[in-house]
Amino acid sequence: MGLYFQVTRQVVRGPAMLVTAYLAFVVLLASCLGLELSRCRAKPSGRACSNPSFLRFQLDFYQVYFLALAADWLQAPYLYKLYQHYHFLEGQIAILYVCGLASTVLFGLVASSLVDWLGRKKSCVLFSLTYSLCCLTKLSQDYFVLLVGRALGGLSTALLFSAFEAWYIHEHVERHDFPAEWIPATFARAAFWNHVLAVVAGVAAEAVACWMGLGPVAPFLAAIPLLALAGALALHNWGENYDRQRAFSRTCAGGLRCLLSDRRVLLLGTIQALFESVIFIFVFLWTPVLDPHGAPLGIIFSSFMAASLLGSSLYRIATSKRYHLQPMHLLSLAVLIVVFSLFMLTFSTSPGQESPVESFIAFLLIELACGLYFPSMSFLRRKVIPETEQAGVLNWFRVPLHLLACLGLLVLHDSDRKTGTRNMFSICSAIMVMALLAVVGLFTVVRHDAELRVPSPTGEPYAPEL
Repeated sequence: MGLYFQVTRQVVRGPAMLVTAYLAFVVLLASCLGLELSRCRAKPSGRACSNPSFLRFQLDFYQVYFLALAADWLQAPYLYKLYQHYHFLEGQIAILYVCGLASTVLFGLVASSLVDWLGRKKSCVLFSLTYSLCCLTKLSQDYFVLLVGRALGGLSTALLFSAFEAWYIHEHVERHDFPAEWIPATFARAAFWNHVLAVVAGVAAEAVACWMGLGPVAPFLAAIPLLALAGALALHNWGENYDRQRAFSRTCAGGLRCLLSDRRVLLLGTIQALFESVIFIFVFLWTPVLDPHGAPLGIIFSSFMAASLLGSSLYRIATSKRYHLQPMHLLSLAVLIVVFSLFMLTFSTSPGQESPVESFIAFLLIELACGLYFPSMSFLRRKVIPETEQAGVLNWFRVPLHLLACLGLLVLHDSDRKTGTRNMFSICSAIMVMALLAVVGLFTVVRHDAELRVPSPTGEPYAPEL
């Protein structure tokens, strides 16, 4: 009788997880659409929006950038599933993820210098080539080839988040002589459509992998034409630009001085390292937690991105003139939500008592918190860190961030997958409590700092890191 109930519970869980995933996706998408439509109706159009030359320039940039982003997001839902499909153990998969993180931080440290030396246009074309090679490595079941693919993915990610933005800013200011005040509008719109592309990419990945029955390697192959088209458009439509290089040692030395001389910067770096290292671990864990219960991975991923988009929409509403909440308040709220979600996960992933629906809800709350966290952190970094030292300081921020994530993936997983997963969530809860203490410390330091307050409605541009 006990065995009968156990089997029955497993059979029921699959449809329940499936229905919950699709229902959550529809509800979140409808909520996002409603908030964005109301915002668009209330938002007056500025002079930049009606300038034909500026709109053509934006379109040239968006065509390439959005193709690159779409190709990147298309691969995210099925990465873990692909390695699992090739029958690798969870410890082996963790090492593949660690290799990707390590290459991202190593190439990220030198990406700006590489882009300035090679040229921004050539760097964007190089991104298309290296990421296409990374996707092709997914056809192989050889572990070494997959490790090389992860290293290429780290280089591609570093180029994606340095070359494209650098090319646009230089062309905007130097070649076209548009007002610098129009730059945030471009990246705010890009940030919104980045989320939309992520939602669509999850559905597309589910379509090619499951609905068409092509398997978990299909999304990676589908990304290659997008990357090829992005590289071809950049090669044909974009002009080349370079910039004077600042010595890497000077950049790092200046960033370290800024980090150690300003307590606000040090606390911000601590919060970022703790918060985002937990997010990297979450990126690794969500598939093995939900996939055994029949979760549609592409739809789950789209739901995550819709929750993050909902969070960013709530950020804009909360910092508007009507509610006038401050980014510091929303940063605190984001950390609190993640602490609560991780405590939920320590119970919902208990061996023998797993509750995938509760785990899914906790994951959605984490993504909602990310939607609040990234624009809040972006605002505070720009106000606290001098523009000339931002590259160096961010390099120092990334080092402990990726080290924590790598240590979490390598050390916290034991031989028992289910126990190891719960232990990881328990440790992540402790890390986020430390992040909350750092937030309290920062709040104490800046509570009278008028510079860190939003004086008027704002639409801060930001870039999501999943």
